[in-house]
Amino acid sequence: MKLRKGKTKSILESAVDSALLAVEVFNKPRTTFRTQAYISLMVIAWTRLFHAHFNQTIGEKYYYKKKGSTRYETIDGDRRAWDLKTCMRRYSGLTEGELANLELFIKLRNKIEHRNIEKRELDILLFGECQALLSNFENLLVKLFGAEYSINENLTYSLQFSTLRTEEQDRATKRALSADVADIKKFVETYRSSLPQNTFNSQEYSIKLIQIPKISNTNRNDVAIEFVNWNTLNSEDKESFQKVDAIIKDRIIKHEVVNLGGLKPGKVIDLIKKESGIKLSHHDHRCLFTIFGVRPKTNTTADPFDTNTKYCHYDEVHQDYVYHQPWVDAIVSLLKKDNMKKHMWTQAFKQGRTYDIQEYI
Repeated sequence: MKLRKGKTKSILESAVDSALLAVEVFNKPRTTFRTQAYISLMVIAWTRLFHAHFNQTIGEKYYYKKKGSTRYETIDGDRRAWDLKTCMRRYSGLTEGELANLELFIKLRNKIEHRNIEKRELDILLFGECQALLSNFENLLVKLFGAEYSINENLTYSLQFSTLRTEEQDRATKRALSADVADIKKFVETYRSSLPQNTFNSQEYSIKLIQIPKISNTNRNDVAIEFVNWNTLNSEDKESFQKVDAIIKDRIIKHEVVNLGGLKPGKVIDLIKKESGIKLSHHDHRCLFTIFGVRPKTNTTADPFDTNTKYCHYDEVHQDYVYHQPWVDAIVSLLKKDNMKKHMWTQAFKQGRTYDIQEYI
């Protein structure tokens, strides 16, 4: 399908440009902001790909309308187009793996937007999902607009250092993790564990690669990288690959004990009284978790997963929040040091102010 000059083609070209720029940043040596930049640019690429599709199929109707009105919402005078999450709902052709992959990156984009993360642990942690995000984009691009818009011919494989890290290096890296990186890492592990097994195993959610050096080539003209079609392997070869996959698979599965040690609000209040001698009300607790940014404020449209996972996490199954012992310890410390009075946190809550809890405990 060859598009003529016009809005659809312009939007599509910007989608492709954004994806290519995302790959360029990700593969650039010594880049410390690679994954964060890649996620942001790929979210833009996906959004514009959908906009190009909608512009071609339904015209200029992919904009939000004011509630109860035929007029469009505007931002700085421009109509507000559907965001990626809305586009995903409006387009019904995505697989469960593709949906899970996109939803992960939408949540991650929201989490990293206000964080300064310079470490490269995220690059390794999210490599499989990042590769799938690009591969899924390419597949949908070709599906919607034809092979002539394929971008894979513009891409190449980046060179990789394969020297094995020592156990001491790994321990040092873990010790050096910032609170923000640790928070993101825990969020990703929790998200992975929440997925159905078939979705997690799908290549649309995350591309899992096994890198095994080829000892020799039967033909000196063979390419250095060779992909094997799973469907063409015999049963013996498939069994061998599955054994390797079982050895290196790093998914953390905690379905049965995901809330181990978790505390409900009432239990938090009881423990605080037991350890500090001070009885807090549920309103006091609500004020404290709000002003310290432990979880979103009650009855808001904020992302429920946007929590400080050291103190609290969102239980999607039960649609409520579970608190952890460090949250109890933090409040007990605050009360014992008398660093904040009740009228102070009540007033801060009413005025919508937020604080860094580390400065008070």
